[in-house]
Amino acid sequence: MYRDARNGIGTKRRMNRLADYASRITSHLSHFTGDVSPRLLPTAFALCTAFLLGGILILFFGERPFEVYGLLWQSVFGSLDDFGYVLFNATPLIFTGLAVMLGFKGGLFNIGCEGQLYLAGFATAWVGFHLNWGGGWVIIPACLVSAILAGGLWGAIPGVLKARYGVHEVINTIMLNFIAIALTNYLVTEVYKAPNQMTPHTPLIHEAAQLPRLSAFSSVFLPSNPVNITLFFAFALIGIMQFFLKRTKWGYEIRFVGNATEVATYAGINVRRVTVWTMALSGAVAGFAGVWEVMGYRYRFLDNFSPGFGFTGIVVALLGRNHPYGVLFAALLFGALNKGALDIEILTNVPRELFLIIQGVLILLLVCAEGFSDILPNLKDWALRAKAPFGKNRES
Repeated sequence: MYRDARNGIGTKRRMNRLADYASRITSHLSHFTGDVSPRLLPTAFALCTAFLLGGILILFFGERPFEVYGLLWQSVFGSLDDFGYVLFNATPLIFTGLAVMLGFKGGLFNIGCEGQLYLAGFATAWVGFHLNWGGGWVIIPACLVSAILAGGLWGAIPGVLKARYGVHEVINTIMLNFIAIALTNYLVTEVYKAPNQMTPHTPLIHEAAQLPRLSAFSSVFLPSNPVNITLFFAFALIGIMQFFLKRTKWGYEIRFVGNATEVATYAGINVRRVTVWTMALSGAVAGFAGVWEVMGYRYRFLDNFSPGFGFTGIVVALLGRNHPYGVLFAALLFGALNKGALDIEILTNVPRELFLIIQGVLILLLVCAEGFSDILPNLKDWALRAKAPFGKNRES
């Protein structure tokens, strides 16, 4: 009995000491982070660590990290024209990041953005070089609608398979990526290839469907700068997505199903319908990356044009914490890395692949640090709960 009492006293002391340590940790972290949301801390940790590891790798190439990162800053913010290239690189990532984010909100993992943007891009080009009447007021909306429908229908297929047969959307979307890329490859090389061309691509779309570059409206961008009107489509989609998810019934249902599927079922929400529509809307948003390529950049469909926009969109959504404005920040970051990588490779001994390594490290760190955002807000509450049973007022 005496031994049990001593063990109880020892347990009380250890728990009190552990709770005090937890309280000190949270107070020290709050001193450094201030009012910053704890959910942003994993992102900040991942960014700092990735660039720190990048700096260590830069030393192996015989360069100084601060000088290289200074060149990166100058490459991105040296002039408005330089930043225009960042905006250009970020535009398709905003579309794919928003698409993946929308899937995450509904509890779905859309890895099929790559196939969805390919089919949407080809549909845009097909309408663009076939429709020759009505001018821009007819051709431009027709191209946009075709992209939305193609991407949305290709996204709805895994949604239907998930809702009707329970097949996991990750498997479906990966397989559909191969089908979409192979299908567009066949169409552009065997059916609609422009004549006398080495690189497979379709004919030019109608001139009325070619969206102008921003250099046509402002002299701050040089004529060679490819940033174009689709940038404003991306900004508009960010605002629409924020309003849709927070202010509409359909957005509420998507978030409800994503957070608590079984509860949503008991609440009377048709989970199957929400699943299909979420994947369809996600595919439609991803299709705007095809619009960026065909209507805003090359004015034709080029075979294998995407360097992986759909897959990078997954990282953009994760880095942006599945928030529309966070997606904008993450897309701009990746756009800046892509812009600066080429300049740094020219001016230093550091290869552009280093920034691919930084992106890969970001992915790993974001996955590893995901649980930290759930631990930190509850750490102080856990400390109080752990300490309470051993306090003086236990009976009260």
